[in-house]
Amino acid sequence: MLNFTDCADKPFHIMRTINPLKAVVLSGLLASAVSAPAITLEIQAGSPGAKINSAMWGIFFEDINFGADGGLYAELVKNRSFEFPDHLMGWFKMNPSHSQGEVTVRDDAPFNATNPHYVRIASHGTAPLGISNEGFRGIGLSKEESYNFSAQVRGVAEVPNLRVQLYGSDGTLLDSVLIQGLSTNWAKYTAVLHPKDTDPKARLVVLVEGHGTLDVDMVSLFPEHTWKNRPGGLRADMVQKLADLKPGFLRFPGGCIVEGYDLAKRYQWKKTLGPIEERELLINRWNYEFLHRPTPDYYQSFGLGFFEFFQLCEDIGAAPLPILNCGMACQFNSSQLCAPEDLTNYIQDALDLVEFANGPVNSVWGAKRAALGHPEPFHLKMLGVGNEQWGSNYIAHFIPFQIALKSKYPDIQLVSAAGPDPGDERFKYAWNQFRELHADIVDEHCYANPSWFFNNSHRYDSYDPTGPKVFMGEYAAQSVAIISTKNQNNLECALSEAAYLTGLERNAAVVRMASYAPLFGNVDAWQWKPNLIWVDSLHIFATPNYYVQQLYSCNRGDTVLPVKLDGITTTPEGGQNFYASATHDDATGEVILKAVNPGGDPQNVEITLSGLTEIRPEGKVTTLAGDRLDGINSMVHPTAIAPVDSAIHDVMGTFTRTFPPHSMTVLRLKGK
Repeated sequence: MLNFTDCADKPFHIMRTINPLKAVVLSGLLASAVSAPAITLEIQAGSPGAKINSAMWGIFFEDINFGADGGLYAELVKNRSFEFPDHLMGWFKMNPSHSQGEVTVRDDAPFNATNPHYVRIASHGTAPLGISNEGFRGIGLSKEESYNFSAQVRGVAEVPNLRVQLYGSDGTLLDSVLIQGLSTNWAKYTAVLHPKDTDPKARLVVLVEGHGTLDVDMVSLFPEHTWKNRPGGLRADMVQKLADLKPGFLRFPGGCIVEGYDLAKRYQWKKTLGPIEERELLINRWNYEFLHRPTPDYYQSFGLGFFEFFQLCEDIGAAPLPILNCGMACQFNSSQLCAPEDLTNYIQDALDLVEFANGPVNSVWGAKRAALGHPEPFHLKMLGVGNEQWGSNYIAHFIPFQIALKSKYPDIQLVSAAGPDPGDERFKYAWNQFRELHADIVDEHCYANPSWFFNNSHRYDSYDPTGPKVFMGEYAAQSVAIISTKNQNNLECALSEAAYLTGLERNAAVVRMASYAPLFGNVDAWQWKPNLIWVDSLHIFATPNYYVQQLYSCNRGDTVLPVKLDGITTTPEGGQNFYASATHDDATGEVILKAVNPGGDPQNVEITLSGLTEIRPEGKVTTLAGDRLDGINSMVHPTAIAPVDSAIHDVMGTFTRTFPPHSMTVLRLKGK
């Protein structure tokens, strides 16, 4: 993720602002589409090109915008173990004026030494006394759902009862459970609550009833229905949206959280394994990155750790692509380097990760994987070394990683970084170095206005297919400007990305993978816009950008088919009034045509299927379109812009198709 707090010295495209209705090309180009010469499109099915990577279209995940805690990780209690520096952040004391007693945070004789803080509630018994949790911008409760409460509790001296309650945002009591017979030793207690109403901003209350003292830690509330109904698992609707993309890969855990503001705050995968109470809390680097969007309650509990990431990949059929720190902190922040003698520790972490993912159960780290319930390997084939690094220091760190990993695991493909900009001096330096190093895959990033994407559909036409392959690991069109809080996931941005992806698909001999970024955004707690999928505590909606990704990933094909376009209009900057790419699906025998008409008028195109015989007249059409380029989806109108399926019945060797204005269209046609 590209990030910074001061744009003054950043690449040129960062500061450019645009009128979203005029960002496609110079005025007049698209408006004249109908009167322009007729467009002809020839799919040269008899001259197949490069094979397309089965993992071509994938997902980039980073814990930004409350993407993990408060998002994909289904825990509803914030600061459940009282380890935030402000130990009661997210909590407030339930201490009516007629209650007598104390609520204190302690760390003597803790439940777990890794997370030593807990709450002691000492009540005189005059009235219930306790604490209430606000959740992640509210606790989302559904009356159709059951919720599993758990906590570690220890009675001290006189042992009272524990009352657990759920309250709605208007103060309505939604459910209440009494837990009795508490031990004087730490023990886990559970209860199931059934709220009588749905509320997106509910809260949890934990009370001591009666005279006495209780110690409370690891307070947790999960919906019973998680992804695959795993206790303490992932939010089902969010994972389903990922599964519906049919992603070829999942890149995790980021993003700049891999690097950290400094190395002490970097992501360390080994600390994310094992029992959740032993996973050490870490401040999220998006907690303090932007002065205009501070999130002081943003921390990482690592309930979603590396084992869960690998498990998620397996669940949704995505190849795992973990990214590891290479001994460098974020270069937009501290640019801290590890001591030269410590670099071997970072390399060993990478070697151990491969063993954790793929090693036999009698290996050290393979045994740890098996102990977590997965004796079978995760079939790791790719590994990223550094996130978004650049410069000579990065190359000096990458080389020993490459030597060590290729020596022990020659089949593991290494992903290297080319910096945050798609064409500056840092980028050029990196590519020159990686060509000499015969690198496997180079990760390119680009956040720019829609014009950049419309103008660069031919970007990879000139890349050397015999050199390192390309991973377009982070990209997203910005409707206003990078870091602008006014950015929208509008149709224009989605169509510009769709047009750009025709060039990636056409150049599958060079481009091996691509993923939009960021993935998730919480409507009440975001740090960055735009995002592929938006959520609140109960709901979720996909953006037009999501549907573009889905149309590519669900219509990938296996082989590139050359497309010859005549009659299109092109600007000096490279923008077109029509874009297209085609592939062949070996399993179904279909030709898959993807076409983008960004203009405001219908576009009549004469399509020729050369090299095919026995062409079937019927085909399938999927269209993503909208009336306005600034159109968006929302919680209120989640599918205002969404794909629509239809049929075509007049397919011949040559036929005419009208492509709607402001649209992306996928045609699936059959023939030999």
